[in-house]
Amino acid sequence: MTEAEARAVVLAALVEIAPETEGVRLDGDVELGEQLDIDSMDFLTLMTLVSERTGIDIPERDQPKLRTLDGAVAYLAGV
Repeated sequence: MTEAEARAVVLAALVEIAPETEGVRLDGDVELGEQLDIDSMDFLTLMTLVSERTGIDIPERDQPKLRTLDGAVAYLAGV
C-alpha cells in the first residue's frame, strides 16, 4: 500500500466516524484525538474500519502507532 492510499483510507474512515472532519486540514504529527472530537471508542472504530478496508490486521499493541495521521500512514504503508 502506498502512502497516498493509506492516507486516503484513514481520511475516509475519519469522515465516516466524524463527518465534521471532512475538509479539515490535519496536522500529521498531532494526535487525532487532540485535533478532532473523537474519543477512545471512535478511535477503536477507526482502527476497525481501516483494518477492514485494507485487509491489514492491526494488533492492539500497535494501535498507539496510529494515533497521528502521519503515524497511521507510515504504519499502513510499511506493512
